[in-house]
Amino acid sequence: MSAPGEERNVLGGPLEPCGTDPMTGFTRDGSCRTGPADLGSHTVCAVVSAEFLEMQRELGNDLVTPRPEYDFPGLRPGDRWCMVAVRWLQALQAGTPAGVVLAATNARALEVVPLEALRSQAVDVPDDLSSL
Repeated sequence: MSAPGEERNVLGGPLEPCGTDPMTGFTRDGSCRTGPADLGSHTVCAVVSAEFLEMQRELGNDLVTPRPEYDFPGLRPGDRWCMVAVRWLQALQAGTPAGVVLAATNARALEVVPLEALRSQAVDVPDDLSSL
């Protein structure tokens, strides 16, 4: 696991927190940090919708039911959650994507999801540093 501050977001800046209510992240520290133990790559900071949660349940990924053994409270529409990158991409391709907080999405997500796809669902509108 990298030390806090070492991981970058998809825009190249420092990885910002994703969410603390509920506490998200593979390590439940509020950020989409990742490491060797995170086999699913929980790197996309998603803002989930009812449609997204229902589609995930239909795919066998129940994100609504609490699972205390995994320190998982269950999600409600509007919650921010570090999603498995492949699951987020699956939802986009199925037409029910979740919003994305780019500043809180780990650059490692780009190994699975193109930046353009993430930008297409961005709910934060960071400064476009490339135009400076």
